[in-house]
Amino acid sequence: MIVKELLRKKLKAALEECRAAGTLVSAEFPPVVIEIPADPAHGDFATNVAMQLARSEKKAPRVVAAVICDQLAASVDIFEKLDIAGPGFINFRLKPGFWQGLISGMLSAGDSYGHSATGAGRKVQVEFVSANPTGPLHIGHGRGAAIGDTLCRLFAATGWDVSREFYYNDAGQQIANLARSVQSRCLGIEPGDPTWPEDGYQGEYIVELARAYLAGESVTADGKVVTASKDPQDLDGIRCFAVAALRREQDLDLQAFDVSFDNYFLESSLYSDGLVESAVQRIIAKGHTYEQDGALWLKTTDFGDDKDRVMRKSDGGYTYFVPDVAYHLNKWERGFVRVVNEQGADHHSTITRVRAGLQALDAGIPLGWPEYLLHQMVTVMRGGEEVKISKRAGSYVTLRDLIDEVGRDATRYFFLMRKPDSQLVFDIDLAKDQSSDNPVYYVQYAHARICRIFESAAEGNLSAAADQAALLVTVEELDIIRKCAAFPEMVEAAAVNFEPHRITTFLHELAALLHCFYNRHRVLGDDRNLTEARLYLLAAVRQVIANGLALLGVSAPERM
Repeated sequence: MIVKELLRKKLKAALEECRAAGTLVSAEFPPVVIEIPADPAHGDFATNVAMQLARSEKKAPRVVAAVICDQLAASVDIFEKLDIAGPGFINFRLKPGFWQGLISGMLSAGDSYGHSATGAGRKVQVEFVSANPTGPLHIGHGRGAAIGDTLCRLFAATGWDVSREFYYNDAGQQIANLARSVQSRCLGIEPGDPTWPEDGYQGEYIVELARAYLAGESVTADGKVVTASKDPQDLDGIRCFAVAALRREQDLDLQAFDVSFDNYFLESSLYSDGLVESAVQRIIAKGHTYEQDGALWLKTTDFGDDKDRVMRKSDGGYTYFVPDVAYHLNKWERGFVRVVNEQGADHHSTITRVRAGLQALDAGIPLGWPEYLLHQMVTVMRGGEEVKISKRAGSYVTLRDLIDEVGRDATRYFFLMRKPDSQLVFDIDLAKDQSSDNPVYYVQYAHARICRIFESAAEGNLSAAADQAALLVTVEELDIIRKCAAFPEMVEAAAVNFEPHRITTFLHELAALLHCFYNRHRVLGDDRNLTEARLYLLAAVRQVIANGLALLGVSAPERM
């Protein structure tokens, strides 16, 4: 239950009762907005509805507020105090008994506490990571993986039918560069040699691929076995082997990161299945293209772009956004009326072009489809200095480097601590620190601390008791309940706004309340009834922390 929603319903009912009694005369009531005051001393919640009604009621806002407060006091029994503040704000303070009564719902919901059915089982496809199979996953891919995976978990928690998709860019110039780089290594050519391919890949992993290819090894990717022919002149064979090997490596990295997908889509299939050419011909037939300077242009200015864009170059090759148009048409035809693409910020320029191409198809695709979530770059620091390269990848830090050094939990949590469109500094020393300075340690320790308390309680034959909840009356206890009660609304907001970092912020704040409470109050004290009441409260906190960490794909350890 979202408390704000409950209050909104009760306030709307009170307004209708006022109108029925003739104390309010407005024909229509404005949307009721419930907010949390910046200063807790003002109450638990507030609304400005009286100020919104003042004009239609032809009364001062404070007079309207008094009418509403009188009705609420007469018809609703959950308010401890109703105040009129400033020009006409109504502040609510709820009774301790109301807050205490919410704990049972948190515990009965268990692992599903915070979940909702707002998605109503509708389909949503989330495409994320979608790395070129030209090398190990780098830290940018890692941030995208953490954000995309958590967004999928948030969608599932709010009632959506989620499909996860990875788009493999296994066609184009970068793949050709990969094949030539591996071939050069097979032939004993090294970077710096005059025959080394321009824009060739130079990481140690290229040497490993060449060695495996010459040894005739086999790799399995997407259920298909690819065996190396060992022939260094077989460029196509080298390409197939290298792509399969790197796809397999990326899959293993993602498994180590607890990220999985429902479907893998190959860019090459867009060409082999004729989907690119079909989409282009469809756009031409709709009259949204023209020929100029030997190239085919799309009239993207008809759809909000600042200038028209080339679709097919004079050499006959398609520009990079064209296969994306064909790919997204395929998504639409697969029945995904909602699609979210999680990508790096460097993809920003393609959004307008892809959407323009989709509109030019005249396929009934709505404006603003698909939705995009773009993440900014990551800087890795160690010892106060930036870490720029990997021993194996050479030119960048890999996702596996971080997982191996700081662990999956810390890697995921740190990637999720900032809003996606903010640049992120990943401090390796902090991620490894086993103290309260480390955000993920701080939250996980709160969960482990509660588990330890319950172990001690069991030794003394003590357990949580719902019938003692009325004893939870300290400021710290009520603050904890309020925070736990805000969890469902926070999960909903994180899903709607594509902001997984809200979960990390919430968990850190809840952990701070727990640690503060623990330092000020004895949980296992001489008063058995109070002890069991506090165990009841801590059981709810433990559940909320575990649920929040699960949404992040982070473990909730019982011991640390």
